[in-house]
Amino acid sequence: MDNDLPAPSDDLDTENNSGDDSADKPSDSDSAYNSINAGKKIFFLYPTPSIINQVITELIQNEYEAYLAKDHTRLARVMKKYNDSIIFINLDEKMAVGEWEKWISAVYTVSSDVKIGVFSSKNDEEFRDKFIKANNISCGYLGLKHDMTKASEAVLEMMNAMNVKGRRKYLRASTERDGNATINIPLGGDYLKGIVKDLSVVGISCVFEHDPNLSKNSLLKDVQIKLQSVLLNVENLVFGSRNEAGERIYVMLFTQRVGSEVRIKIRKYIQQSLQRKIDAEIN
Repeated sequence: MDNDLPAPSDDLDTENNSGDDSADKPSDSDSAYNSINAGKKIFFLYPTPSIINQVITELIQNEYEAYLAKDHTRLARVMKKYNDSIIFINLDEKMAVGEWEKWISAVYTVSSDVKIGVFSSKNDEEFRDKFIKANNISCGYLGLKHDMTKASEAVLEMMNAMNVKGRRKYLRASTERDGNATINIPLGGDYLKGIVKDLSVVGISCVFEHDPNLSKNSLLKDVQIKLQSVLLNVENLVFGSRNEAGERIYVMLFTQRVGSEVRIKIRKYIQQSLQRKIDAEIN
């Protein structure tokens, strides 16, 4: 766990720092709140295995919202909604260069705020420079035959310079509708089961089968969080709670005892959850 814990409002969307159960939180539909805190989406169109395993994985572990896309026609349509996104295209896949140029032009027509970069095995410097200039490629031209570690570093540096995260420090996934994220806390010699409503590497919000009446700053050891088939053993600190639609929602922060291996698994789950949701939109 990072030593400098963020304000929970940065990732858990709660402002109940005083322990006042009546404190309200911005809802997921609060567009003004989300626009301030949400970062930009990064799409990788037809990524190679090396891009997936190194570049995308590195972005996710650095809390960037990165997605795989496998249909250029449908991705172009969704840019009407996510019109400030970044797209990295594998120039070697699906279409000839001339067709990719037409596709890029069509995307810019939908939204001039979209930023585009490309990956390609074509190493000809003259071709690269001409392609970048002719197609307004603002996120670079990265060689597929080069070291992907360096490519990852270059993309991370670029995304940081572009402030792609915005004010959001941590990726968060809403999980209550997934039905595959649960929590068990030790209580009275047994375990009380709950549903995880949302999740980040900093903590969770959750609701239990019946209210355990946990007080603010309660330390919960031997907590079990199950994310699909992955079981995590963590230690939580109760940050606060709120009443919403007749149920008590608890907000819990992970303590310093939650190590990097757990955070890696949480980020992977969050990415999978977000990918499923974006696939449903695109497909």
